[in-house]
Amino acid sequence: MEFSDVILAWYRTHKRDLPWRNTRDPYPIWLSEIMLQQTRVAQGLPYFLKFMEHFPTVGDLAAAPEEEVLKLWQGLGYYSRARNLHAAAKTISREYEGNFPQTYEGLLKLKGVGAYTAAAISSICFQEPNPVVDGNVYRVLSRYFGVDLPVNAPEGMRYFAKLAREVMDAEQIGDYNQGLMEFGALQCVPRNPDCAACPLGGGCEAVRQGRVGELPVKLPKKGVRTRYFNYLFPVDREFRTLLTRRNGPGIWEGLFEFPLVESGGVVPEDGIRALLPGAGIQGLGEATDVVRFNPNPIIHKLSHQHLYVTFWIVHLPGSLEGAVPISQMHSYPVPVLIANFMETVKNSYF
Repeated sequence: MEFSDVILAWYRTHKRDLPWRNTRDPYPIWLSEIMLQQTRVAQGLPYFLKFMEHFPTVGDLAAAPEEEVLKLWQGLGYYSRARNLHAAAKTISREYEGNFPQTYEGLLKLKGVGAYTAAAISSICFQEPNPVVDGNVYRVLSRYFGVDLPVNAPEGMRYFAKLAREVMDAEQIGDYNQGLMEFGALQCVPRNPDCAACPLGGGCEAVRQGRVGELPVKLPKKGVRTRYFNYLFPVDREFRTLLTRRNGPGIWEGLFEFPLVESGGVVPEDGIRALLPGAGIQGLGEATDVVRFNPNPIIHKLSHQHLYVTFWIVHLPGSLEGAVPISQMHSYPVPVLIANFMETVKNSYF
């Protein structure tokens, strides 16, 4: 059997029953593809169902306020995906009368849609013969064909794109692409795959050469930046606090947070008062009490940054301008580490 025939036969038997697999409608398929970037199915599925419930159509998503979209996305991470999703929905509603572009090139014009997502949607929904190449596909192809070019280097990416097109089944491209991705997710897994039970095992170069654990090859990531965040949780006499929206490029754009002071290292308890003016919030200098909430910094790991986060409770004798009731702070879209803090601290003020 050809490589593609084995993948298709395996997929017919082993594919998971997932809601976006029961339709050719590009909206849920697009939504699932964006959500599952950098995210496992088990984590992304509840968010998919929640979005489909709140926004049954792309027009509903386009009409929603950005804050509502970000709030529903809260906890899924990589928030630029949510912002791009919302922007693309507006484009589809405004410029395409609510209909998705039906070609690979047309889909690429949507914000947040790259080569992989455009290939997935165009092949699954419109049977356009475009191969998908994601992390799972890189792994299967590199092992089966014994390719040791780095999958995250330009030369390797070009090679695998060409190889993927050569071995695809153009007549059943939607099922083939889904099957290949599913095969990498369930059978040809990153660590300790069950090669004895693999239907491709007889022709797999990595098995033959004893290199399953070595492939695919990846170049090392760039250095990780370390940052120290001090979040100030002000509590005024009316039990209100302050939340501000992060604007501009960078992490958590569009989300809300407490006043933030970034420092060069972990701040001792007797040193935080000297940093209060750095938050730029009038009235913080009048604090009657400043208490470290977490004894040790919370280490929050992002793809290229490690954040060491300390929360400080700042009690104020007066009123904060623009403050929100502590009882309502949960309604704002915030990074998950702030959401966790809110959940822990709320019982102290209700």
